[in-house]
Amino acid sequence: MAQAIAETVFDVLYLSFALIAGLTMLVKGKDPLVKKAGLMAALLGAGDAFHLVPRSYSLWTTGLEANAAALGVGKFITSITMTIFYLILYYIWRERYQIKEKKGLTLTMWVLSILRIALCFLPQNQWLEYRQPLAFGILRNIPFAIMGVIIIVIFAKEAGKGKDPVFRFMPLAVALSFGFYLPVVLFSGVVPAVGMLMIPKTLAYVWSVLMGWKLYRQEK
Repeated sequence: MAQAIAETVFDVLYLSFALIAGLTMLVKGKDPLVKKAGLMAALLGAGDAFHLVPRSYSLWTTGLEANAAALGVGKFITSITMTIFYLILYYIWRERYQIKEKKGLTLTMWVLSILRIALCFLPQNQWLEYRQPLAFGILRNIPFAIMGVIIIVIFAKEAGKGKDPVFRFMPLAVALSFGFYLPVVLFSGVVPAVGMLMIPKTLAYVWSVLMGWKLYRQEK
């Protein structure tokens, strides 16, 4: 019961923040960059809702294993929306720092995104099962992790160069999100307690949304 209460409260606060902040920036923002930040945040909240809502329902009712199919579908949707999240973040980087060239990098990000989404659609993922194959959990996260590394490097290079007051900590936020997420992928099936790392991972995403919100506040 304690776990159900703690997770539900955390999830409601997180999803409410991501959706409200995202939709506010998307609707009220005037700068295209703010609108992209809003779309990114709204997509984050909407995508995670497909996983977190069934999870909260499961904790309050018949348990996680009994609701494996709903949780798996939610995890599948979240995997796709998070891929798009980083693709949008890449375009925020291009617009923020007025990047005109680097067509090869843009192609790389698109190829990695399509590859990641294609891997998520493979039936070998067994999304509807409670215990899913670790091999495919690792495989579908390889292009996703590469996208994360690219985002960390390009933001660190440009934000550090100009001492960007808005996105200077974006590399750290992304690094933390992956640092907390990857152990969950690798070890949560063996050590369920590792799944608790999803909380600080989520907080890292909240931090990235707050950076976009700062941009919106500057505009106002």
